[in-house]
Amino acid sequence: MLNTLKAYVGEYKKTAIAAPIFIIFEVILEMIIPLLMSEIIDNGLGTGNINYVVKIGIIMLLVSFASLFCGAMAARQAAIASAGFAKNVRAGMYNHIQEFSFSNIDHFSTAGLVTRLTTDVTNVQMAFQMIMRMFTRAPITLITAMFMAFMINSELSAVFLVALVFLGFVIAFLMTRVGPYFRAMFDQYDALNASVQENLTGIRVVKAYVREDYETKKFKKASEALCRFAIRAEKLMVSMMPTMQFTVYACIIAISWLGAQMIVVGDMKTGQMMSLFTYTMNILISLMMIAMVAVMLSMAKSSAERICEVLNETSNLTDKDEPVMNVENGDISFEDVCFSYHGDPENLHLSHIDLNIRSGETVGILGGTGSAKSTLVQLIPRLYDVTSGSVKIAGIDVRDYDIETLRNEVSMVLQKNVLFSGTIKENLRWGDKNATDEDIVRVCRLACADEFIERFPDKYDTWIEQGGSNVSGGQKQRLCIARALLKKPKILILDDSTSAVDTHTDAMIRKAFREEIPDTTKIIIAQRVSSVQDSDKIVVLNDGKIDGIGTHEELLKTNAIYREVYESQQKHSSDDTESENTSESLEETETSVESVKGGETDER
Repeated sequence: MLNTLKAYVGEYKKTAIAAPIFIIFEVILEMIIPLLMSEIIDNGLGTGNINYVVKIGIIMLLVSFASLFCGAMAARQAAIASAGFAKNVRAGMYNHIQEFSFSNIDHFSTAGLVTRLTTDVTNVQMAFQMIMRMFTRAPITLITAMFMAFMINSELSAVFLVALVFLGFVIAFLMTRVGPYFRAMFDQYDALNASVQENLTGIRVVKAYVREDYETKKFKKASEALCRFAIRAEKLMVSMMPTMQFTVYACIIAISWLGAQMIVVGDMKTGQMMSLFTYTMNILISLMMIAMVAVMLSMAKSSAERICEVLNETSNLTDKDEPVMNVENGDISFEDVCFSYHGDPENLHLSHIDLNIRSGETVGILGGTGSAKSTLVQLIPRLYDVTSGSVKIAGIDVRDYDIETLRNEVSMVLQKNVLFSGTIKENLRWGDKNATDEDIVRVCRLACADEFIERFPDKYDTWIEQGGSNVSGGQKQRLCIARALLKKPKILILDDSTSAVDTHTDAMIRKAFREEIPDTTKIIIAQRVSSVQDSDKIVVLNDGKIDGIGTHEELLKTNAIYREVYESQQKHSSDDTESENTSESLEETETSVESVKGGETDER
């Protein structure tokens, strides 16, 4: 864990080393001051030597200013180093997450990753700063003050050793008890963030179903669970303070009683006694600081473990040493492909898939919910790796390609359409950051998105809210298709991406594909037969297996699933048409009746 995190100190190593060095000088200078005070009392004021008092007083003043300067510099260096360390850790986590495959991302919740990038990193940052300052200052102060105290009176200073052993046991006990509570507390942070995220993301659904009370109760439940673990951890932490105070006062009483007896018999001077009290407070405050740092480190340890879980997560999709850097064409072949999300050959989501698609073909994929349609196409851009068998593009296994090169040639419109906050142009340029305005207009025309964009007051500079909440589902789908086309891919995959557009627009989009991008391999996943019936071939999936392959006419004759879906949709379409005709007849009848009534009124 420490080896993982220390690499992120990076360019802040010098400041991270400078802070403890300044602390050391600050502590040494502070420890000199009580000795100088003892000199003033015993050898200045005690003998009436004012010149000696002034001389030592000036030295004390200079030492104090030097100590203040070192303390300020230590604070500044520690702040810079800890903030820079946190910045590097966040950047490292964020960049590492970008390299995750879908299966890696499945290991973590979105809310959990957000908590790790924010709360957990802040905890580790605070701990790092405390290590540089308090955890450096406290031991050095403790050792230096103990040394000074033993120089003054070794017998009396033995009291500190007893206090040190006692507090060491207390700190060790609390460290072992409080750690699990902090770990559970951070897990509850994940649950709380998940509740907030779901509520804000789905706020329209919440309000549509009048589920505000339910969401409030869910949030309250998560908040109360977090509160319970926080209280348990705080109870243990708070119990340390009375223990520390008891130890401090016990030491003061013991030193006062024993020291007074030594002064009476002449074994100790008054100034030495005062210096010893100062060192006593330094020693005991150092012990309290160590206890505080120990608790903070226990909290930070839980956060650091959660951070390292992300940083040490290894992507299961990696490039070979010399990957293929060019995709020649859009030929695709599935050769005895089996796939399981968990890598379990006994629990397959795709079973023995054999499928060949020629470059430039349009292939439709049809199947019921859960038939693994999306799973099949996600293997093409290598969002997942096959469990067995191989997927090849242009005759080369996708695992032999450079991942970035492969995905630049495969454009995929996912089932869940995502737009980002920004203008329409900015969203579309995700497909090609160097695209011209003419390129943008061209792909929008292909995706039939130009018709509604032109109606916006700001046209292509219209602002899209986060998640595309200010455009309709059909508009969002068309913008996502346009974005995919802007990549000029060799393979275009539409994963049920025209479900929210009307059949006429759907037909127009497919017509544009045939005429404008004939050399691009097009794979269309759809629920409507009309969306795929003019494809070069249609693949029917059932329970992760290919149930049939053929043209629309061939499948109507040979495949029961396809025929059943087609007839069901045709019947539904006929019912809708009949309903529309009936409505039109009723409207015509009503119009005729009104006309007759109007004529009768005129005659009267």
